[in-house]
Amino acid sequence: MAPLALAAAWAGGLVFAILVAVGSAVMCWEWHGMVDGRLGRAGGLGAAVCSVASVLALFHPALAVGLVALGALAGWIVAGGVFRHRLWALTGILYVGLLCLALVWLRGDTVSGRFLLIWLLLAVWATDTGAYMFGRLIGGPLLLPAMSPKKTWAGLLGGMLCSGAAGFGMSGVMEADPVILAGVSGTLAVVAQGGDLWESWVKRRWNVKDASNLIPGHGGVLDRVDGLLAAAGAAALVLLTAGTDFLKGSW
Repeated sequence: MAPLALAAAWAGGLVFAILVAVGSAVMCWEWHGMVDGRLGRAGGLGAAVCSVASVLALFHPALAVGLVALGALAGWIVAGGVFRHRLWALTGILYVGLLCLALVWLRGDTVSGRFLLIWLLLAVWATDTGAYMFGRLIGGPLLLPAMSPKKTWAGLLGGMLCSGAAGFGMSGVMEADPVILAGVSGTLAVVAQGGDLWESWVKRRWNVKDASNLIPGHGGVLDRVDGLLAAAGAAALVLLTAGTDFLKGSW
């Protein structure tokens, strides 16, 4: 999937927004399936709302956020059933919708957005690779066995180191302070692992192994991008509050 993601990230604009829109619809469907399909019409509603909002985010981010919020409220209403089913419907639409909007907003349609998104992709991929390698080679104490039976502290530290190295390597292209970008990348590695743990907890909560079987041997789209979604949300929040100057050391 990496070549497709990198090609769309490079193109940006409507190409990337449409890719995210399709992905968001699939992830809403997967979320509905993970909770045993008990959300009624909320699954289809979430897919429609999140896909439209992903494209809208390219032109009117604030309106896109409002649409996702209204969609989540509508999901709560149409889900039916007991309170927890309504809550899962609302959570799924907010989770998928807002974090997909963050991805589109970060990329935008500018050259700086292009390299910002490529940095984010590389940082998250480096996190996953480092966590796997260090976890397998070193092993040791488990990170949070109640949420994930395989993740280790060694894997987390390895993911942070590799993500930091990816940020350091991208600093020249992004015209950023290499130490600061490496530190931010290492921090995002923790966030990405948190996103992975969150989805692991959801799957354990509903006793499913994968979000779906769309990707043979790798589960579903949610299984592949849970860390990326979390990192995108965190990066968007940081840039909204601090701007991009802090990456260049202009405190």
